[in-house]
Amino acid sequence: MVSDRRLQSPRNDSSPSWSGLRGYVLATFAVLVLVTGTVASRAVGATTTTTSLAVTTTTTTTSTIPTTTTTVPPTAPYSVGVTSCTFVDATRSLRNFGTLPPSVLQHQRTLVTEIRYPTTSDPSTDREVNNATPAIVSGGFPTVVFAHGYDVTPDTYAKLLDAWVRKGFVVVAPIFPGEEPADVAHQHVNTEADLYNEPADMTFVIRHLLRDDVVHGGSCPLASGLIDPARLALAGHSDGAIAVGLLAFSRGRDPQGVAYRNLRSGLHLRSVLVMSGAVDGKAPYSSLPTRSPLLVIQSAFDQCNPSFFGLQIYRDIHQSNKWFLELLTAHHLPPIDGEDAAGFSVVAPVTTSFLEFTLNGSPTPAVVVAAGDARPKIAQMFHGGNGPYIAPFDDPPACGPH
Repeated sequence: MVSDRRLQSPRNDSSPSWSGLRGYVLATFAVLVLVTGTVASRAVGATTTTTSLAVTTTTTTTSTIPTTTTTVPPTAPYSVGVTSCTFVDATRSLRNFGTLPPSVLQHQRTLVTEIRYPTTSDPSTDREVNNATPAIVSGGFPTVVFAHGYDVTPDTYAKLLDAWVRKGFVVVAPIFPGEEPADVAHQHVNTEADLYNEPADMTFVIRHLLRDDVVHGGSCPLASGLIDPARLALAGHSDGAIAVGLLAFSRGRDPQGVAYRNLRSGLHLRSVLVMSGAVDGKAPYSSLPTRSPLLVIQSAFDQCNPSFFGLQIYRDIHQSNKWFLELLTAHHLPPIDGEDAAGFSVVAPVTTSFLEFTLNGSPTPAVVVAAGDARPKIAQMFHGGNGPYIAPFDDPPACGPH
């Protein structure tokens, strides 16, 4: 079992990263989509319900949503606001990994989603502010849809996600039911097969947030107007990186039999960021039709998803606008969550400059490369080509404390 929390039991060889978990196909139930949006806060508010065609939206607001629009200069740094909205997908019938046995079907998928966003608060503060007044810029902010790893939540990555927000990005991070700590603890077995449901989770959430931008006061009111639909990126770590790779590049199908290309259809994915990931191995990968830039980050001493796994993704995507950052002294999670200060000091500026380049058009790609090579004892950057030479593993090491 792989855990992205340190000091967990080593991962066994049934992990999808190297055993190739078999996908399963279940009958799709054609039912209405129920979206329930909850904004956490300190005050009690009202509940309204609106129905339009085949979509029913119930909005429960427990905070006072600002009624005034505050315009701030569209420049970083910003302070960080965070809110939580809950979306319920009743269009899929899935195995419930929170039950024992996991063969029990659930006919709806509840996706609590953390949204971090730029705010009008003093940017010198280091803390996140719950339900803070959002900053407003014309057209919305570029947005990253982030997928967390196994046995953790998006909060594990708060330091990195907040660094992106301070530079003017919104970060939308669903909490995946089969891989978050409560379900993992309840199940007592490896629940990682749930990651094959996560590409549809990500697209379900972002599509409903984009709809809320059009239908003011929708399922997540505080996020209304925040997202620029033309500037979207995918990012993930560990199992979340595998899910991102499937959604962005796989020619295969999810457990419902839906082609990944159809899941991503119509979304303006401008870039993809894969951190400590792996190829799925069941279907070939290929570039997006738009040839969206790719950044792969791998740690040389990663015992969960060794560097060669990430290198496979990098080499499978045949395009010139791709980057591979090799962390020379790091392990699996610490350079991403910030506990490895040296590794994080490279990861944060590299990922931020990559997002700025691919979603905002500046800085130049040379800045991304320079950020990766700034500390040569810590990391090295490769651009285009085949990347570094990394020997494949015949028997990958166990994923122990990292």
